[in-house]
Amino acid sequence: MTRSNTDPVARTFAISSTIDARFDKPASGWRRRLFTVIFEADTRAGLLFDLALIAVIVTSVLVVILDSVQSIRDQWRSLFNAFEWTFTILFTLEYIARLACVNKPMRYALSFYGVIDLLALLPTYLVAFAPELAYLIDVRVLRLLRVFRIFKLSRYSVEYRALVSAVAASRRKITVFVGFVMLVVLVMGTLMYVVEGPVHGFTSIPIAIYWAISTMATVGFGDLVPKTDLGRAITSVMMLLGWGVLAVPTGIVTAEMARRGPNEDAEPLPIAGRGVLAMVPPSAPAAPARRLTPAARRRALAQHRRGGR
Repeated sequence: MTRSNTDPVARTFAISSTIDARFDKPASGWRRRLFTVIFEADTRAGLLFDLALIAVIVTSVLVVILDSVQSIRDQWRSLFNAFEWTFTILFTLEYIARLACVNKPMRYALSFYGVIDLLALLPTYLVAFAPELAYLIDVRVLRLLRVFRIFKLSRYSVEYRALVSAVAASRRKITVFVGFVMLVVLVMGTLMYVVEGPVHGFTSIPIAIYWAISTMATVGFGDLVPKTDLGRAITSVMMLLGWGVLAVPTGIVTAEMARRGPNEDAEPLPIAGRGVLAMVPPSAPAAPARRLTPAARRRALAQHRRGGR
């Protein structure tokens, strides 16, 4: 009896096999044992490693959030700095271990998770070893990059991979839809620039396009408001159109997930096959089996009987 596709063991085995093929699992030695612990969760050591890493990631993100509060940062600055360097050292050791235990380290370094792992530790080193960067870019930007550590959690969720696979399969439809939205925004923004004009705040076409985007997204900040009756009529159409705009991408992704069905395995992220964050087109599905017509089935049955005699 074959295992169901919804069996967690079967799904874990399929994902592990894909990882083995992408990054080339070592044949033997300490690198193979380290690979089993880091990339595979079907052993006790691998499960404990994943749980410990998840705890460190969540704690580090929580420290970043608390460090952004001025009153808390002033009181606990030294403790937060100690925590930050501890997390950075742990993530650095993890990153080096992942590169060391695979036969194709560059493929992992250029993969989606490899880039996320690098972003998780890079900001601290940039500020510490290159203080002159503070004059080129706000230090807060580098500190906020540490929030990318939360994306490290995505490798532990099969459901996340299923959602990303559905979005990736729908990317062409979504691209066409976004192009249509941009066309509508450009036309309606230009029309509002002609109707309202600089007198009512629509001083240029880019400003009018900004108004069209905020109106279609049903945000309506209120900094640009049409004053003429024709402008208000156009605004009403834009707001009603915005409801449909919000619903279409959701419907596309939902239809793709429904088409795949609950028993279909989530494919690993098809990323980094050709460079950093590059999308790889999925392999073509196998051709469906040809169905025999009743006449062909009768002929095949007759030939089988004659052969039996």
